[in-house]
Amino acid sequence: MVTGTGTEIGKTIVTAAVAAVAAAAGRDVAVVKAAQTGIEGSEEADVDVVRRLSRVADVHELVRYPEPLAPATAARRAGVPTLRVAAMAEHIRALAGHDLILVEGAGGLLVRLDEDGHTIADLAGLLAAPVLVVAAAGLGTLNGIGLTCEALRRRGLRCAGVVIGAWPSEPDLAAQANLDDVESYAGAPLLGVVPDGAGRLSAADFRAVARRALAPELGGEWARPAGIEPATNRLEGGCSIH
Repeated sequence: MVTGTGTEIGKTIVTAAVAAVAAAAGRDVAVVKAAQTGIEGSEEADVDVVRRLSRVADVHELVRYPEPLAPATAARRAGVPTLRVAAMAEHIRALAGHDLILVEGAGGLLVRLDEDGHTIADLAGLLAAPVLVVAAAGLGTLNGIGLTCEALRRRGLRCAGVVIGAWPSEPDLAAQANLDDVESYAGAPLLGVVPDGAGRLSAADFRAVARRALAPELGGEWARPAGIEPATNRLEGGCSIH
């Protein structure tokens, strides 16, 4: 499960990067967008971005709503029923023959997907899926990372780690300092730093960048910068991080 600390932070690009590296390594990959909002007509949706960048053809968009809002809100305003989270889980379970299934959420972890108030966290729980958290680079991101990972722990969900979704070409002091603190706020490993603008690359160039941007745990070659200590494997309260 790929979620984020908010919107417009690079969840789709990170999803594409993980998919591209896995597919290049010969794994059979499927990608699912749980709920797409804010797309109409011929606009490029998130699954189209993933397909274009990763060359993974097996992509699935479970439901789409026209306004760029939380899925449950967008459905209510459009006067249509939501796709319930239990039904989403069934769609995803039907893909179980794949080596890797990546499920991208909408917005953050606790954004409501259906009219019953269920969230990406609930979907991850139904699927027993580890959760990869995508975060911004700059000032304020540590609070979002800490809140998101705390919410995961309180629900008994496993955090796979954190990826910075759009690392600036000229990082400021806050962005550089944040790299030292991400793991202590998350209680989980920092698993990569994807450069801003990667989504504009060709598929071949994107695959090369993705490999360099993701840690070995995600199939890449990125190495934790000097000075950053690996996250501990156990957090207070007994939640294991693998």
